Amino acid sequence: MDSADQNSRLTQLLQQVRVLDPVAKTDKIADVLIDRDQIRQIATQITDYPPHTDVKDARGLILAPGLVDLYSHSGEPGNEERETVNSLAQAALAGGFTRVGIVPNTQPPLDCPAHLGWLQQNYPSASPQFYLWGCLTQGAKGETLTELAELASSGIIGFSDGVPLENLNLLRRALEYVQPFGKPVALFPRDRALSNNGVMREGQLSFQTGLTGNPAVSETTALAALLELVALTETPVHLMRISTARSVALIADAKARGLPITASTTWMHLLLNTTGITSYDPNLNVNPPLGDRGDQQALIEGIKSGVIDAIAIDHTPYTYEEKTVAFAEAPPGAIGLELALPLLWQTFVETGQWSALQLWNAMSCGPQRCLQQPLLGFEVGTSTEAILFDPHACWIVCPSNLQSLSANTPWLGKQLTGQVVQIFLSDSQ
Repeated sequence: MDSADQNSRLTQLLQQVRVLDPVAKTDKIADVLIDRDQIRQIATQITDYPPHTDVKDARGLILAPGLVDLYSHSGEPGNEERETVNSLAQAALAGGFTRVGIVPNTQPPLDCPAHLGWLQQNYPSASPQFYLWGCLTQGAKGETLTELAELASSGIIGFSDGVPLENLNLLRRALEYVQPFGKPVALFPRDRALSNNGVMREGQLSFQTGLTGNPAVSETTALAALLELVALTETPVHLMRISTARSVALIADAKARGLPITASTTWMHLLLNTTGITSYDPNLNVNPPLGDRGDQQALIEGIKSGVIDAIAIDHTPYTYEEKTVAFAEAPPGAIGLELALPLLWQTFVETGQWSALQLWNAMSCGPQRCLQQPLLGFEVGTSTEAILFDPHACWIVCPSNLQSLSANTPWLGKQLTGQVVQIFLSDSQ
């Protein structure tokens, strides 16, 4: 997808395109007339259109709202060899993401208005809308709160350290303090002591592979404590990187009790489980570790039922040198912005496990709800923020075909089916 295709400004007629609108809950074949950045008409057939219109036979293609990623990592500032803001933007657009959350663990971290301002001033043109998370805490071990009020007025989407915060007294104070700001707080439940520096889920396979195990209880005990604090403070919280079946059950129970929570899992935890780690591919070392088959199935059902609100990408780029080491020595994380949609579509929609609208709800509407933002749908006369997706296009995952500067993915060298062929962005993006 070249730059000319990313944001068409001509009047364009997409004929017989499949239109997915998760807001209206419709999935239909129609003609769609788009003039510059606005949808002018959606109809069974459009025959009256301006003479300069670019008419495109879009049979087999899908027009849908842009995807939204709750949290991913930018190398810049501090680790530009992994990813720059520009390469992150291009990778997001190539994968169909028109809005991307950036966790604040840059160097320096996004813990004050000056650091936020630098990043905001260096957004590239033709960029997705970036959502910046501001740090909850500061210091090497997160021992003090940041100037939360200043951050709240500096254009952040919400508060998150992106790493576990284990000082529960400090966390209670933070939840009480940020409540009046009306911004989401994203927390990663994990008990560092119980995780024991494990690099894969503890169980039979961890013993067989000789890799240090990280027990599921390291997540669930921390999650239970967080839920108690949410019940006490009544501050809305988003639960990041959910990876265990027991966590899904705890979240379902908490929602049934009316706690103000949302939750997300990552795309790789839906697609993979511990069995793949027998290959010792360091790109399968992710944080939290991949779960077992039971965990994976619970997460899949959680997305389908809505207990898990959203799929996050958690795009985490590393250089070839950083990742080409022994599994246990590799830093955890993998790229995903360009890969998630085709792999999730082929795995879940093409097989009938999810409907197309369920996938789009988890990758567009769900993230927006978690962020307390307006949902992206299609309404005639409004700005278009959409993607055109070809679910049949085949391509090879290799560095020359990726917009990301990094290629740390277990799908490197493999053929994928499905590719975004055009992006529609509003003038403000």
